[in-house]
Amino acid sequence: MKLFRGHSVSESPQSSLGADEFGVQRAEMIDNQLRRRGVTDSRVLLAMATLQREDFVPAEFRQRAYEDAPLPIGEGQTISQPYIVAAMTAALNLTGGERVLEVGTGCGYQAAVLSHLSRIVFSIESRSELAATAAARLERLGYANVHVHCGDGTLGLPELAPFDAILVAAAAPAVPEPLRSQLAEGGRLILPVGDAENQELLYIERHGNSFETQTLEACRFVPLVGYYGWKEPPAR
Repeated sequence: MKLFRGHSVSESPQSSLGADEFGVQRAEMIDNQLRRRGVTDSRVLLAMATLQREDFVPAEFRQRAYEDAPLPIGEGQTISQPYIVAAMTAALNLTGGERVLEVGTGCGYQAAVLSHLSRIVFSIESRSELAATAAARLERLGYANVHVHCGDGTLGLPELAPFDAILVAAAAPAVPEPLRSQLAEGGRLILPVGDAENQELLYIERHGNSFETQTLEACRFVPLVGYYGWKEPPAR
Protein backbone atom coordinates (compact mmCIF):
# COMPACT_ATOMS: atom_id res chain seq x y z
CA MET A 1 0.00 0.00 0.00
CA LYS A 2 1.56 3.26 -1.11
CA LEU A 3 0.79 6.57 0.58
CA PHE A 4 1.07 9.42 -1.90
CA ARG A 5 0.87 12.34 0.45
CA GLY A 6 0.15 13.55 3.94
CA HIS A 7 0.22 16.86 5.75
CA SER A 8 -0.86 18.20 9.08
CA VAL A 9 -4.60 18.69 9.28
CA SER A 10 -4.32 22.27 10.48
CA GLU A 11 -4.42 23.72 6.97
CA SER A 12 -7.79 24.61 5.43
CA PRO A 13 -9.10 23.46 2.05
CA GLN A 14 -9.25 26.22 -0.51
CA SER A 15 -10.59 26.64 -4.00
CA SER A 16 -8.67 27.89 -7.02
CA LEU A 17 -7.81 31.56 -7.05
CA GLY A 18 -9.15 34.02 -9.60
CA ALA A 19 -12.53 34.77 -11.14
CA ASP A 20 -15.22 32.17 -10.58
CA GLU A 21 -16.51 31.69 -14.12
CA PHE A 22 -18.65 28.72 -13.08
CA GLY A 23 -20.44 30.34 -10.16
CA VAL A 24 -23.84 30.49 -11.87
CA GLN A 25 -23.63 26.86 -13.01
CA ARG A 26 -22.64 25.78 -9.50
CA ALA A 27 -25.60 27.61 -7.95
CA GLU A 28 -27.96 26.05 -10.50
CA MET A 29 -26.53 22.61 -9.69
CA ILE A 30 -27.28 23.13 -6.00
CA ASP A 31 -30.86 24.24 -6.64
CA ASN A 32 -31.89 22.04 -9.56
CA GLN A 33 -29.91 18.84 -9.06
CA LEU A 34 -29.62 18.63 -5.27
CA ARG A 35 -32.31 20.56 -3.37
CA ARG A 36 -35.10 19.61 -5.77
CA ARG A 37 -34.19 15.94 -5.37
CA GLY A 38 -34.34 16.07 -1.61
CA VAL A 39 -30.78 16.78 -0.51
CA THR A 40 -31.37 19.11 2.44
CA ASP A 41 -28.21 18.76 4.58
CA SER A 42 -26.98 22.36 4.75
CA ARG A 43 -23.36 21.36 5.34
CA VAL A 44 -23.31 19.10 2.27
CA LEU A 45 -24.92 21.82 0.15
CA LEU A 46 -22.42 24.40 1.40
CA ALA A 47 -19.45 22.12 0.69
CA MET A 48 -20.62 21.47 -2.86
CA ALA A 49 -21.42 25.14 -3.39
CA THR A 50 -17.87 25.98 -2.30
CA LEU A 51 -16.01 23.28 -4.23
CA GLN A 52 -15.00 24.14 -7.78
CA ARG A 53 -15.91 20.91 -9.55
CA GLU A 54 -14.29 22.13 -12.78
CA ASP A 55 -10.89 21.71 -11.10
CA PHE A 56 -11.46 17.95 -10.87
CA VAL A 57 -12.36 17.07 -14.46
CA PRO A 58 -10.11 16.78 -17.54
CA ALA A 59 -9.68 20.01 -19.50
CA GLU A 60 -11.84 18.77 -22.38
CA PHE A 61 -14.80 18.33 -20.01
CA ARG A 62 -14.32 21.52 -18.01
CA GLN A 63 -17.31 23.27 -19.61
CA ARG A 64 -19.47 20.24 -18.72
CA ALA A 65 -18.37 20.04 -15.09
CA TYR A 66 -21.83 20.81 -13.68
CA GLU A 67 -23.87 18.54 -15.94
CA ASP A 68 -26.37 16.21 -14.29
CA ALA A 69 -24.30 13.18 -15.28
CA PRO A 70 -21.01 11.39 -14.57
CA LEU A 71 -18.03 12.43 -16.71
CA PRO A 72 -14.96 10.46 -17.85
CA ILE A 73 -11.72 11.08 -15.95
CA GLY A 74 -9.51 8.52 -17.73
CA GLU A 75 -8.66 4.82 -17.35
CA GLY A 76 -12.32 3.89 -17.77
CA GLN A 77 -13.32 5.75 -14.60
CA THR A 78 -15.74 8.60 -14.00
CA ILE A 79 -16.45 11.49 -11.66
CA SER A 80 -19.85 10.73 -10.18
CA GLN A 81 -22.98 12.71 -10.98
CA PRO A 82 -23.29 15.65 -8.52
CA TYR A 83 -26.55 14.32 -7.08
CA ILE A 84 -25.13 10.91 -6.15
CA VAL A 85 -22.08 12.56 -4.53
CA ALA A 86 -24.40 14.70 -2.41
CA ALA A 87 -26.83 11.89 -1.58
CA MET A 88 -24.11 9.47 -0.49
CA THR A 89 -22.35 12.12 1.57
CA ALA A 90 -25.56 13.27 3.24
CA ALA A 91 -26.48 9.67 4.14
CA LEU A 92 -23.30 9.39 6.24
CA ASN A 93 -24.56 12.21 8.50
CA LEU A 94 -21.09 13.59 9.17
CA THR A 95 -20.70 16.10 11.99
CA GLY A 96 -17.08 17.23 11.55
CA GLY A 97 -15.06 15.02 13.87
CA GLU A 98 -15.05 11.76 11.94
CA ARG A 99 -12.28 9.65 10.50
CA VAL A 100 -13.53 8.71 7.03
CA LEU A 101 -12.38 6.09 4.55
CA GLU A 102 -13.17 6.55 0.87
CA VAL A 103 -12.71 3.66 -1.57
CA GLY A 104 -12.16 4.81 -5.14
CA THR A 105 -10.37 8.18 -5.13
CA GLY A 106 -10.77 8.75 -8.86
CA CYS A 107 -10.18 12.43 -9.50
CA GLY A 108 -10.41 13.38 -5.80
CA TYR A 109 -13.72 15.29 -5.92
CA GLN A 110 -15.64 13.06 -3.50
CA ALA A 111 -12.69 13.08 -1.09
CA ALA A 112 -12.65 16.87 -1.22
CA VAL A 113 -16.36 17.01 -0.39
CA LEU A 114 -15.83 14.64 2.54
CA SER A 115 -12.88 16.70 3.77
CA HIS A 116 -15.14 19.72 4.33
CA LEU A 117 -17.38 17.65 6.60
CA SER A 118 -15.00 15.46 8.62
CA ARG A 119 -11.74 15.61 10.55
CA ILE A 120 -9.62 13.45 8.26
CA VAL A 121 -10.15 11.44 5.07
CA PHE A 122 -8.15 8.42 3.94
CA SER A 123 -8.78 7.57 0.30
CA ILE A 124 -7.72 4.46 -1.65
CA GLU A 125 -7.34 4.22 -5.43
CA SER A 126 -6.24 1.02 -7.16
CA ARG A 127 -4.91 2.78 -10.28
CA SER A 128 -1.55 4.35 -9.52
CA GLU A 129 -1.76 7.09 -12.13
CA LEU A 130 -5.17 8.24 -10.95
CA ALA A 131 -4.00 8.10 -7.33
CA ALA A 132 -0.90 10.18 -8.03
CA THR A 133 -2.84 12.73 -10.08
CA ALA A 134 -5.59 13.07 -7.47
CA ALA A 135 -3.06 13.40 -4.66
CA ALA A 136 -1.20 16.16 -6.50
CA ARG A 137 -4.46 17.96 -7.28
CA LEU A 138 -5.69 17.80 -3.68
CA GLU A 139 -2.34 19.04 -2.42
CA ARG A 140 -2.33 21.92 -4.90
CA LEU A 141 -5.83 22.92 -3.84
CA GLY A 142 -4.92 22.81 -0.15
CA TYR A 143 -6.82 19.72 1.04
CA ALA A 144 -4.44 18.94 3.86
CA ASN A 145 -6.76 16.55 5.69
CA VAL A 146 -6.98 14.09 2.76
CA HIS A 147 -4.43 11.27 2.48
CA VAL A 148 -4.37 9.26 -0.74
CA HIS A 149 -3.21 5.65 -0.85
CA CYS A 150 -2.75 3.34 -3.81
CA GLY A 151 -3.90 -0.25 -3.30
CA ASP A 152 -6.81 -2.67 -3.24
CA GLY A 153 -9.71 -0.70 -1.82
CA THR A 154 -11.74 -3.83 -1.03
CA LEU A 155 -9.21 -4.58 1.72
CA GLY A 156 -9.66 -1.17 3.31
CA LEU A 157 -6.86 0.21 5.48
CA PRO A 158 -6.74 -2.11 8.50
CA GLU A 159 -3.67 -0.37 9.90
CA LEU A 160 -5.65 2.88 10.18
CA ALA A 161 -9.01 1.42 11.24
CA PRO A 162 -11.52 1.83 12.75
CA PHE A 163 -13.39 4.41 10.69
CA ASP A 164 -16.48 6.36 11.66
CA ALA A 165 -17.68 6.35 8.05
CA ILE A 166 -16.76 4.54 4.85
CA LEU A 167 -17.90 5.58 1.37
CA VAL A 168 -17.31 3.30 -1.62
CA ALA A 169 -17.49 5.02 -5.01
CA ALA A 170 -17.65 1.85 -7.17
CA ALA A 171 -20.04 -1.08 -7.31
CA ALA A 172 -19.15 -4.37 -5.61
CA PRO A 173 -20.83 -7.74 -6.26
CA ALA A 174 -21.33 -8.02 -2.47
CA VAL A 175 -20.34 -6.01 0.60
CA PRO A 176 -16.57 -6.49 1.16
CA GLU A 177 -16.22 -8.03 4.62
CA PRO A 178 -12.99 -6.11 5.48
CA LEU A 179 -14.84 -2.83 5.08
CA ARG A 180 -17.63 -3.85 7.43
CA SER A 181 -15.10 -5.06 9.98
CA GLN A 182 -13.21 -1.76 9.86
CA LEU A 183 -16.24 0.27 10.94
CA ALA A 184 -16.13 1.79 14.41
CA GLU A 185 -19.04 1.23 16.77
CA GLY A 186 -21.92 3.23 15.29
CA GLY A 187 -19.94 3.60 12.07
CA ARG A 188 -21.71 4.00 8.73
CA LEU A 189 -20.85 2.40 5.39
CA ILE A 190 -22.44 3.40 2.11
CA LEU A 191 -21.77 1.59 -1.16
CA PRO A 192 -23.39 0.42 -4.39
CA VAL A 193 -23.85 -3.35 -4.74
CA GLY A 194 -24.83 -5.25 -7.87
CA ASP A 195 -23.72 -6.20 -11.37
CA ALA A 196 -22.91 -3.96 -14.34
CA GLU A 197 -26.56 -3.21 -15.10
CA ASN A 198 -28.47 -3.44 -11.80
CA GLN A 199 -27.14 -1.86 -8.63
CA GLU A 200 -28.58 -0.65 -5.34
CA LEU A 201 -27.12 1.87 -2.95
CA LEU A 202 -26.82 0.30 0.50
CA TYR A 203 -26.44 2.00 3.87
CA ILE A 204 -24.96 -0.14 6.66
CA GLU A 205 -24.60 0.87 10.31
CA ARG A 206 -22.61 -1.08 12.89
CA HIS A 207 -23.95 -1.91 16.34
CA GLY A 208 -21.57 -4.30 18.07
CA ASN A 209 -21.43 -7.41 15.92
CA SER A 210 -24.67 -6.54 14.14
CA PHE A 211 -24.94 -4.56 10.92
CA GLU A 212 -28.21 -2.83 10.15
CA THR A 213 -28.69 -2.55 6.38
CA GLN A 214 -31.01 -0.30 4.38
CA THR A 215 -31.48 -0.02 0.61
CA LEU A 216 -31.56 3.63 -0.40
CA GLU A 217 -32.05 3.79 -4.19
CA ALA A 218 -31.07 2.35 -7.54
CA CYS A 219 -27.77 3.60 -8.94
CA ARG A 220 -25.08 2.86 -11.51
CA PHE A 221 -21.34 2.96 -10.83
CA VAL A 222 -18.19 1.63 -12.43
CA PRO A 223 -17.20 -1.80 -11.00
CA LEU A 224 -15.11 -2.14 -7.85
CA VAL A 225 -12.17 -4.35 -8.79
CA GLY A 226 -10.22 -6.15 -6.07
CA TYR A 227 -9.92 -9.23 -3.92
CA TYR A 228 -13.40 -8.76 -2.42
CA GLY A 229 -14.80 -7.09 -5.54
CA TRP A 230 -14.76 -8.01 -9.19
CA LYS A 231 -11.66 -9.86 -10.34
CA GLU A 232 -12.10 -8.01 -13.61
CA PRO A 233 -14.78 -5.57 -14.75
CA PRO A 234 -18.06 -7.38 -15.54
CA ALA A 235 -19.23 -7.36 -19.16
CA ARG A 236 -21.70 -4.62 -20.02
